[in-house]
Amino acid sequence: MNYLATSLRILSILVFVVFTTKAQVKLPQIVRDSMILQRDVPVNIWGWSAANEKVSVKFNGKTYNTKGNAEGKWIIKLPATKAGGPYNIDITASNKISIKEILFGDVWFCSGQSNMVHQLNIHDVTYAKDIAEANDPQIRQFWIPTLTNMNAPQQQLPSGYWKAAVGEDVRPFSAVAYFFAKHLYAQYKVPIGIINASVGGTPIEAWTSEEGLKDFVTLQTTIAKNKDTAYINSFNRRPSNTPRIAPPVDAGLAGALKWFDVNYSPKGWRPINIPGYWEDQGIKDLNGVVWFRKEIDIPASMVGKVAKVFLGRIIDADELYINGKLVGNTTYQYPQRRYSVPANILKAGKNIFVIRVTNNAGKGGFVTDKPYCIFSGNDTVDLKGTWQYKVGLVNRPFAGGGFGGGISAQNQPTALYNAMVAPEINYTIKGFCWYQGESNAGRPQEYGALLTALINDWRTKWKQGTLPFLYVQLPGFMDYNYLPSESGWAVLRHEQLKTLSVPNTAMAVAIDLGEWNDIHPDNKKDVGIRLALAARKLAYNENMVYSGPLYQSAKTEGNKIIISFTNIGSGLITNDGEELSEFAIAGADKKFVWAKAKIEGDKIIVWNDEVKEPMYVRYAWADNPVNPNLYNKENLPASPFKTDQ
Repeated sequence: MNYLATSLRILSILVFVVFTTKAQVKLPQIVRDSMILQRDVPVNIWGWSAANEKVSVKFNGKTYNTKGNAEGKWIIKLPATKAGGPYNIDITASNKISIKEILFGDVWFCSGQSNMVHQLNIHDVTYAKDIAEANDPQIRQFWIPTLTNMNAPQQQLPSGYWKAAVGEDVRPFSAVAYFFAKHLYAQYKVPIGIINASVGGTPIEAWTSEEGLKDFVTLQTTIAKNKDTAYINSFNRRPSNTPRIAPPVDAGLAGALKWFDVNYSPKGWRPINIPGYWEDQGIKDLNGVVWFRKEIDIPASMVGKVAKVFLGRIIDADELYINGKLVGNTTYQYPQRRYSVPANILKAGKNIFVIRVTNNAGKGGFVTDKPYCIFSGNDTVDLKGTWQYKVGLVNRPFAGGGFGGGISAQNQPTALYNAMVAPEINYTIKGFCWYQGESNAGRPQEYGALLTALINDWRTKWKQGTLPFLYVQLPGFMDYNYLPSESGWAVLRHEQLKTLSVPNTAMAVAIDLGEWNDIHPDNKKDVGIRLALAARKLAYNENMVYSGPLYQSAKTEGNKIIISFTNIGSGLITNDGEELSEFAIAGADKKFVWAKAKIEGDKIIVWNDEVKEPMYVRYAWADNPVNPNLYNKENLPASPFKTDQ
């Protein structure tokens, strides 16, 4: 009897603990200390409690009451509050949560792929001064970790935090978003909050909800399949009759002495130049691992000091060993390699540098026109020149498909919206900043429809009306082409330009801010500033020139075509004082040839004496136009365009 009573007592305690645990009021990760809330409009505060539990929210001397619904969800609106702070919010139910150091200002939801991801830390050489002097406690970022969900929108994030742009805490800030926020703060002196939800290498459809993609039949089919667990698992199961093949072995790591060991004696190595791709230097179509080795003379003045190695960009992954010690590695191609060398690694005279490079597709090796050196203090040693190489591993050709064949969840429609966007849609914001498109450049004709769908989708989800939507047009990238040609990147830029027909949108032109050999150009400050100019016009209603010339219309007079623009500002110019370039013209056959072009007032006259009956003009129509020099006097570049719609 005593045993039974004791058991019942324990059971009742457990039930009470479980109930009270479930009844604990909880908040979304983004509603926390140091957050910035949107000024001048009512703002949402929301969370979870027990079903029908009463919840009180105390703010600025007043208490607001609500209760959880049958599922324990609750939401209240705080009244419109002017910019400033700090404030506290106390939330009380069966437990109490106090949120501190809250500011009211303007909150921007910043999203996209890698050029929005790229942190100041990645560009710490270009922006060393900005990082060193960062002291912006009223600019704060909420960084959302990379998450995916292909089944349904999520309500909560597993982690996330607000950080102020002060000292070392500024390093993880998106560089574009930071300079955007910094410009706005300097202009208006109100706190600026950045919610950063961005993932490198991702397509636009991954950021759009299922409802937002309702008009895209193929994507709807994919969404339905991705919800089928059996379908997904089928890509990860190896058929029972598939022969087991031993994984290939890198010869450089297989022996008793690894190829990076200082006691290893190299045999059979061949000369090769760094920087450069190995496919351009006698190695045909190799995907796998190639080792590079060179003896580098280091002056005594560099010994005993921390040094820095710059290795440009390497395709795809690399490991750097100096005197047998691993000093740095990167797992994918895009970041510039900038490795710190501990003070005890270098020695006076001969030092053995070994680089292990792994390439999975396309040309492998070292991108040109980047810095390759080691330096410390005032001493710099050049690393370019002839090295020795040896192949460690040749990958077998792989024919695969589906998820097991390299398709990742983050590339699937709705996957990033569900996990990284949906949890924030209750958070009241000022507007959106979007920098994406590279991953859709292989199918650019549909991008305008997809971008329009994303804009409408997010505005619908946030329920704040026609929120300002700012986006970056793709910069120049890849090889220069000195003849008029077709271009997927140009088509995508044209789709971005057309999307300006969507109300309350603005585009930052970045055609002049790219690098031919780097999809992540270093100049993030000008991108952020141009987005901020667009915000000042669109969201803050300043009467100002925020954009370079944008194509408006064309008419033919004889053998000439006359182009009209909007956003001419104080007038049209060339930014280099030279003749206009990058204009091409064609007749009905659409065989484009380079054209003469000149500025007459607020118009451009385009012609080629060999084209007697011109019909079409294109400007800066290339992956990476050589010299797009049409600007307005406010020093903002014209958008690439075509008149053949």
